[in-house]
Amino acid sequence: MSSLDICTLIPFSKNCFLLSPFPNSFPSPTAFSLSPKRRPQLHLRSPLLPPLSAANISTNTQKEDLLLGEIHEDNEHEAVLDEEELLEEEWSSDEEPERFDVQEFEREAKQVVKDFSVSLSRELKIEDDVSNQKETRGKQKRRTNTGSNIPDHLLPRVAIVGRPNVGKSALFNRLVGGNKAIVVDEPGVTRDRLYGRAYWGDYEFMVVDTGGVLTISKSQDDVMEELAISTTIGMEGIPLASREAAVARMPSMVERQATVAVEESSVIIFLVDGQAGLTAADIEIGDWLRKNYSHKSISLAVNKCESPRKGLMQASEFWALGYSPLPISAISGSGTGELLDSVCSQLKKLEETENHVEEYVPAIAIVGRPNVGKSSILNALVGEDRTIVSPISGTTRDAIDTEFTGSDGQKFRLIDTAGIRKRAAVASSGSTTEALSVNRAFRAVRRSDVVALVIEAMACITEQDFKIAERIEKEGKGCLIVVNKWDTIPNKNQQTAMHYEEDVRGKLRILNWAPIVYSTAIQGQSVEKIIVAASMVEKERSRRLSTAILNQVVREAVAFKAPPRTRGGKRGRVYYCTQAAIRPPTFVFFVNDSKLFPETYRRYMEKQLRSSAGFAGTPIRLLWRSRRKVEKDEGKDASTRTQVNLSQFDQKSAVAA
Repeated sequence: MSSLDICTLIPFSKNCFLLSPFPNSFPSPTAFSLSPKRRPQLHLRSPLLPPLSAANISTNTQKEDLLLGEIHEDNEHEAVLDEEELLEEEWSSDEEPERFDVQEFEREAKQVVKDFSVSLSRELKIEDDVSNQKETRGKQKRRTNTGSNIPDHLLPRVAIVGRPNVGKSALFNRLVGGNKAIVVDEPGVTRDRLYGRAYWGDYEFMVVDTGGVLTISKSQDDVMEELAISTTIGMEGIPLASREAAVARMPSMVERQATVAVEESSVIIFLVDGQAGLTAADIEIGDWLRKNYSHKSISLAVNKCESPRKGLMQASEFWALGYSPLPISAISGSGTGELLDSVCSQLKKLEETENHVEEYVPAIAIVGRPNVGKSSILNALVGEDRTIVSPISGTTRDAIDTEFTGSDGQKFRLIDTAGIRKRAAVASSGSTTEALSVNRAFRAVRRSDVVALVIEAMACITEQDFKIAERIEKEGKGCLIVVNKWDTIPNKNQQTAMHYEEDVRGKLRILNWAPIVYSTAIQGQSVEKIIVAASMVEKERSRRLSTAILNQVVREAVAFKAPPRTRGGKRGRVYYCTQAAIRPPTFVFFVNDSKLFPETYRRYMEKQLRSSAGFAGTPIRLLWRSRRKVEKDEGKDASTRTQVNLSQFDQKSAVAA
């Protein structure tokens, strides 16, 4: 065999091999065989040494041809492992390939996602008052019985008006069946228009909650004292003259919102306080309604009549307003049935002419710290003064929902929220209204699909911004970062946005996947980019990867960087991966032991998924599920189950993809 130059790689150390020729007593070709694991270590001389000369060919060509033919045939049927396959073989154990039930994996993945969602909801759950929970359950049950797909803008509207602190928000919550409006025993809590869908029998309509209507009979000082508007809290850095001017404009802004609600409604509920009795403000509001809106249907409701017997006596003095009073109690619900009967008798009943399928409308919540321009962004998008804009901190209290249609016809639901301050600052202020406003803001994040985190361009990224970003990521919502008041940055150039983005990425690393939009909402500049970015984020959040592509990406990621070994020599193995949910994209990894995958490797896998598959603007969740090996005895009935080997599955899926 001196004429045939065949070498073998003899392991010398972990990463070194000793090149040595075969001995002269090499067996005959008919007896030559290597195990599949050792066959890749057999190489011809040509890749390592110069080619042979013709003078070195032996006369025993028949045996040489047989040997070369056998080696060539083995190379055709079983290709030599490349670097990735060698790494995979080192990663895997020396046992036989395992077989798994793919359908069982898919069923288990859905259960894993369900369990994770339940545990996360318990962790982030916002507790409501017991009375509000009971009230919500009752109303929601009645709402379920009335299935209608009529869009909100086609429904008739019923406005609730009255002076401050007569119970308008409490009645609004009673009619719409929830805890949507903030109810606090202090005047001036509600400022913007708040909409909710209500049901009564076969009737369906929109109820509009408004702020308290103030009258000209009171002086400016009395109005400020009654509404308890602060000129110091949250207004640091604003000149005193600007503070006083903003406070002076607040009552007129609230009244303007109430006026818009009255003008767009077909029925008006004029609410008064039965315990306080008839006041001069009630008389002036009644005269204002009679003078300007006599063509509309007006129902007079006397609230806070807890006792039916005393309620008739309390309501009797309100006959002086020229309307028929109805004693009710918004808290207990007594008398609201008669009020709804009176309201519905003056409404036109709408019937669905066709089976309209309710389309999915993504919700965009606008959140951030106080005075960063959230309400200005909403008004610039919808093209009207939908919410009150003022430098007064805490101007927005409730979460305001507004329907919006983009330039491409895509519908959105915009949610303006109150400014979120630190929990310690809210507690130290002692304001129940602010605490409930922050609570509503977090609820808006939960019921939204995409969150626009608004920051002020001239202000630094604070710890509160990071905490809000953490909440968005935990809730699994898509996100875009809006840098508002971009016009306040002096001496901008082409590098300004790049350096600013680097600063934001460094301080909000938890949202390094979120796109950044620069805008000036007060001037309407670049606000349309917010909708474009939100639409892109929603599409990425709803995208689903095929199992074939997903497992191919995971296989390549594992081949490039295998999970680290433990001190005991154990190493994690990925059996199967599937996308079990969208909004947000959730992937379940079935592995031998989830404890063998440290946090650093899980972040690496997430980074590989993003670089290979995208998912810009949305968090992705990776759930790791430990899986016991399938016993050999359990494989007897494999013919009746869909079992595949992971390597075979990846090869077939890669070809199909």
